[in-house]
Amino acid sequence: MSKKDKLIIRFRSLPTDFHYDEVVRLLRYFDYKEVKKGKTSGLRVKFMHHDKEDSIILHKPHPSGIMKVYMLKQIREKLGL
Repeated sequence: MSKKDKLIIRFRSLPTDFHYDEVVRLLRYFDYKEVKKGKTSGLRVKFMHHDKEDSIILHKPHPSGIMKVYMLKQIREKLGL
């Protein structure tokens, strides 16, 4: 089983310790790319799909980096997992 498969399985279980860095890796696997908005974007981060006009906007969790479960559910719905 590949790292990608393991990450997707972990994500589907909606763990309470899923880190922001793992979300970034997961979105890269689905061809989403982080869009830098400059210094004024603050903690808001936008991920755009390279083929479709589809985007996912997240707030970077701080200070721990652990994602909230409701955010994971929104991402799961958007990715169709």
